Amino acid sequence: MPKRTGSITRTLSRLLTTAFVAVTLTGCGMLELARDCEGTDARVEEVAALDIFDSRPDGATVAKGFEKVDAGCWADSGDVVVYAERTYAFPGTRADVAAHYRTVALRHGWSPDPETPPAELWFVNETMSLHIAFLIPELPTGDAHGSSPDATADAGYSISVTSYVDSALAAERQGSSPA
Repeated sequence: MPKRTGSITRTLSRLLTTAFVAVTLTGCGMLELARDCEGTDARVEEVAALDIFDSRPDGATVAKGFEKVDAGCWADSGDVVVYAERTYAFPGTRADVAAHYRTVALRHGWSPDPETPPAELWFVNETMSLHIAFLIPELPTGDAHGSSPDATADAGYSISVTSYVDSALAAERQGSSPA
């Protein structure tokens, strides 16, 4: 039986050429994907320390297992984002939570996000996005450690803040540049 090394060599050559062309054409994209959270620790701490995380309606309690603000960084598709989140149990209504955060967010310099419906609780400032999300008691919720908040309250909710790292740096540069 004759060896078919010629066809194997041609096939390997085509595969390598295709791979080389793909890497060459997407080289910039590959560099962007390689970005990570290195150097974001100070920004993560800054976001986690925002006063908004300690503001809550009367009667709201930090949910069991969620005593600390969960904060960190993630990188995906070239975007580097820092985040912080805290979960509360609340025996009141969603309307009470919404009224509280609409007032407090405005007081702390946040504006309603113009791109979301009025019923949604999304706010923005120069470099960050604030979201209030209501927990649904009948759905399982929990973190990677198996903890889940006491969501038996009528309006268990979480408050989260995200900030794209490049957006924060761009705003800092604009603020520090002469007008």
